[in-house]
Parts: sequence; C-alpha cells; structure tokens
Amino acid sequence: MTTTGLHDLATSLGDDGTTHPVERIWTSDQDPAVLGFTPVLGGLYITGLPTPDADPGDHPALFVLLGHHRWATTIHAAALYMQRAHAWTRWCLYPGDDPGDVIPRIPRAVHTHAAIHCHPEDTWTLAWDRPGEPGAVPVTAMRHPAALATAASTPDPDRDPQAALWAS
Repeated sequence: MTTTGLHDLATSLGDDGTTHPVERIWTSDQDPAVLGFTPVLGGLYITGLPTPDADPGDHPALFVLLGHHRWATTIHAAALYMQRAHAWTRWCLYPGDDPGDVIPRIPRAVHTHAAIHCHPEDTWTLAWDRPGEPGAVPVTAMRHPAALATAASTPDPDRDPQAALWAS
C-alpha cells in the first residue's frame, strides 16, 4: 500500500508470536456513517479530516467524499458538512478569523483512491492509495479553503497523474 503519512498500520503481537494488524479495512457494503462520514445531498457521504498532528476536535483541513464527484458537488457537500457538523454558515473561515481577510481561492477537488482502516475501538484512519490496490475505494478530496496548502496534503494530479485526476 502507498501512503503519504496520513496513516501507519498499528500492529500487535499474536499468541503465536507473529505480528498482525489491529484493524480491519472498510468495504463499500458497510455503513459509512459508522466511520464518521455524514450523509449529505441524497446519499453522498463526506467527512472532514484534521491535519495529522491536530488535537481531537480541531477543525478540518481536508474534506473527503466517498466516490468520484464533480468539483461543484464537492464544494456544496463541504458547505453542508460544515453547517451540520460545526454549525457554520460561512464555511470558508475558521472561528475567530477576520471576515475581512482574503481567503485563497477555493482549492480544486481531486479524484483519487484511499484505503479506509477501521480499528477495533471504532476509530478509523484513511491512507491515500492507487486504484487497484487491495481495499482502495474511489474518493474525491479537497483541502479546506482556509487551511494552509501544506496542512492537508492530497495526491497532486500535476505531479502524479496516475494517483489522482482533477475533478471537473
């Protein structure tokens, strides 16, 4: 599996002395809501992810939708997610930000793939993956416009067109 530092496999030592992963991979027949994805727009599932070094409860730096969707759909879903999950009416600013500050233009969404790992304690992590890898599911990802570009790395179609494509 190819990762970009968003996820490390946790392991434990089995009774027979061999190392085993202490998680399972999510499959598309499981309920995405169990993983923290919020249903929006009639069946689309989205979640917001903080930066890898964030404290629990921090604001999202990245949005991930299950499946491949249009860029405009991603923007709409992210706005709905921020309204429902954080009660924000202006999703492009973080709480306490000056509304007069210039926000960089909304980043483009990318179509990529990820493996979603479910841990036994009902937490989950996401790792970018290539199509065809075991457990890889199609996702659309977009960094939060108020997050620094370096805060939420997503696969870059300009650098690696086999890992991601720009959403139209």
